Amino acid sequence: MDLHEQQTAAAIAERIRLEREDRGWSLSELAERSGVSKAMISKIERCEASPTATVLGRLSGAFGLPLSRLLALAEQASERLIRADGQAIWKDPETGYTRRAISPATGNGLELLEVTLPAGVRIPYPASAFAFQRQQIWVTGGELEFAEGEVVHHLRQGDCLELGSPQPCVFFNPGKVEARYVIALTRRL
Repeated sequence: MDLHEQQTAAAIAERIRLEREDRGWSLSELAERSGVSKAMISKIERCEASPTATVLGRLSGAFGLPLSRLLALAEQASERLIRADGQAIWKDPETGYTRRAISPATGNGLELLEVTLPAGVRIPYPASAFAFQRQQIWVTGGELEFAEGEVVHHLRQGDCLELGSPQPCVFFNPGKVEARYVIALTRRL
């Protein structure tokens, strides 16, 4: 892990701890609300373990925050311009899933994310991870199979999908090359 990744991991750990403490929740209460074990949350907060995308999705859902907002809060950016080399990048240590926060974290309600999903990788998220946001997925390279509840969407380069009501979802790359896609998020009214 390089220095920037270490700093990002430490910022995420601190943000999770702050979100939990701001709500007055114990580790046990956050574990119960998120479905993530108390031991894992403790390790994440102490920076002894790097959370996977699925774990972060569960924690953000428990906090009532979109995952992108939780990560943006960790970065605490307030500039309207964010250069490519200053955009926060997070990589799932288990799957190689990579997420780049393209938008400045100004809190204006619109967020753009670029995701790279390695071939054969499947990332599930609970419905709670989508409860507070509207989302569109625009595939910019490769292919993506997106399961939204019982409905499966097969997306190719150039396709754009607007998500429906919050449901458990699975992002899956069935191809032989990485899938790249942009996610546009707004807060659900």
